[in-house]
Amino acid sequence: MTRSPTGSTGSTCPTSSPRARRRPARPSRRGGATWPGRWPRCASPRSRPWAVNQLSRRHPDELAELLDLGEELRAAWAAQDADALGELTARRARLSQRLVRLAPSSGAEVEQTLDAATVDADAADQVRQGRLARPLSYSGFAPAPVPRSRPARKPSEEEARARADREAKEQAEATAAYEEWREALAEAVQERDERAVKVATLEKKLAKARKKLAEADQRAEVARREEAHARARLKR
Repeated sequence: MTRSPTGSTGSTCPTSSPRARRRPARPSRRGGATWPGRWPRCASPRSRPWAVNQLSRRHPDELAELLDLGEELRAAWAAQDADALGELTARRARLSQRLVRLAPSSGAEVEQTLDAATVDADAADQVRQGRLARPLSYSGFAPAPVPRSRPARKPSEEEARARADREAKEQAEATAAYEEWREALAEAVQERDERAVKVATLEKKLAKARKKLAEADQRAEVARREEAHARARLKR
């Protein structure tokens, strides 16, 4: 019969000394059986999986609260309940940060492992059992919730009457403004037409005046030539 390599019942590591884990093989006192050349390597106390595993042993209630919250989160995602998701996500952040502070060693991998445990049921089981061999992470995504539409509230009789009065008042004001601007437009069009007639009349008079001016210029030019011719004959 050979000794258990752990050295004691229930322990997962024979010693915390690296030198002891690499101790050379020794002959057994019973039957000549030999030990392995090295102890099986156990998780270092500084490793992130070890820190999460310790949470399951030292703070099981706090860890269980986070993992139970993960079940509620997954149910809210499945139901597309936006209101519940908002509240549960905020609670998850607070619980996760609390556990990170309680962990023997902290780091991004500890927080990622806890987040993965709230999103994935298999990851939650591994964290709950406290037998992680490596950090966990979740590379998927949670479905975006669809906000639930709330049924429209039927207005009361008083609200309906107030709304009808308000709409009637707005309609009366719009009608009065339309009539006022319609009359203003008619007056402006009439004035424009009258002035257009006057302009057309004045343009005709101006055309006649220009014609008479041209005729006068022509007569003056003829008279000027004749006068110069007569003056030349007078000097002879």
